[in-house]
Amino acid sequence: MTPALLPVFAERRRSLMSRIGDRAAALFFAAPETVRSNDTHYDFRQNSDLWYLTGFEEPEAALLLLPGHDKHPVTMFVRKRDKEREVWDGVRAGTDGAKAEYGADEAFLFDELDAKLPELLEGRDRLHYGLGLYEPRDRQVVRALGRVRAMSRRGKRVPREIVDPSVLLHEMRLFKSPDELARLRRACEISAEGHLRAMRATRPGMGEWELQAEIEYAFRRAGARAPGYSTIVGSGANACVLHYVTNDRSMKAGELVLVDAGAEFSYYTGDITRTWPVSGRFDGPQREIYDLVLRAQQEVIALAKPGLPWTALHERAVEVLTTGMVERGILAGPVAKAIEEKTFRAWYMHSTGHWLGIDVHDVGAYYEDADKARTLQPGMVFTVEPGLYFAPDAAGVPDRYKGIGVRIEDDVLVTETGHDVLSKGAPKEPDAIEAVVGAGV
Repeated sequence: MTPALLPVFAERRRSLMSRIGDRAAALFFAAPETVRSNDTHYDFRQNSDLWYLTGFEEPEAALLLLPGHDKHPVTMFVRKRDKEREVWDGVRAGTDGAKAEYGADEAFLFDELDAKLPELLEGRDRLHYGLGLYEPRDRQVVRALGRVRAMSRRGKRVPREIVDPSVLLHEMRLFKSPDELARLRRACEISAEGHLRAMRATRPGMGEWELQAEIEYAFRRAGARAPGYSTIVGSGANACVLHYVTNDRSMKAGELVLVDAGAEFSYYTGDITRTWPVSGRFDGPQREIYDLVLRAQQEVIALAKPGLPWTALHERAVEVLTTGMVERGILAGPVAKAIEEKTFRAWYMHSTGHWLGIDVHDVGAYYEDADKARTLQPGMVFTVEPGLYFAPDAAGVPDRYKGIGVRIEDDVLVTETGHDVLSKGAPKEPDAIEAVVGAGV
């Protein structure tokens, strides 16, 4: 971790501790390593909450926050230094590194967690801990609480409740700081570069997997650690499968290809979807559907500004898409009835967007309470991704539209006065797309 970033993580910890109060504790665990095959593992990616608070990227770690503690309000548990394992897997921070490099006031070995946690929780009324995320860690926490609660018979104050930390922490993560926005902007720029490279590389007969390789090459070459999620390259009927990731089909002349791909840069991910013609030119029905989806997306983005209810975005997309489908004989009218009865959901079955940040489907509440959608505020980043999907066997759909799937997705920052499209580097106007598809990389 860059030393200059230490104050960023420290300020996040201070902010969370001020929110939970001096009588509480908060505990976060690292993500587990996951076996891929026999003795090999999937690439390790840190738990987003733990990284947000520490910048620490090793497995077998935990962060314990003890607001108001006079000696060690920030305590970490980490792996021990092991010269033999470091030859194979790389240098570990160890307890000294946790304090010197990551800002811990105290650090213990991860193997000491069971022994140390009960005594550290003494004097706290509440434990903020996310139950149900990592089952083996849940067992450790339950054991520790069982031991510390036995101290109550000696007059000790002990935690009597477990509170989900996401209510407070994820509200913090929803609003991006200038540092976070710089990383997110770069992630979106790299993502757009990957889409542009893929457009230029596209040709009939090319494999979906080849297009995936072009995209991910662009990501890695520009400094992204990996895709932020599994790359979707769906050609022909595969474009009608929302989360198609097999990417094993050869693309044919006259088809569309839908690409949903985003680069993760410094833990923040872009999320862009573009749809383009494999042969370089939209035919008539493809252009009709593409223009309809593009108009819906543009009208939704135009609405984005502080104070707008979150639900207004999806409502506008539904209005535009449903109107267009009624006009084209895809849905029975009138439009108001089609919306009320939700018949549009046969062809537009997902939401129009989601929060974006450290996670591609980032954290943060969409509603202030059960009946009231929250409003957009400066610092929020979200996607706008309307789409229409007409499988080859779609019942009641005019034949000319069957087999067409279109989604267009951009990443949008809410500013003080309106919005900023972070992913504008990826072409989406039909003429601009046709000018670059097949042009060569």
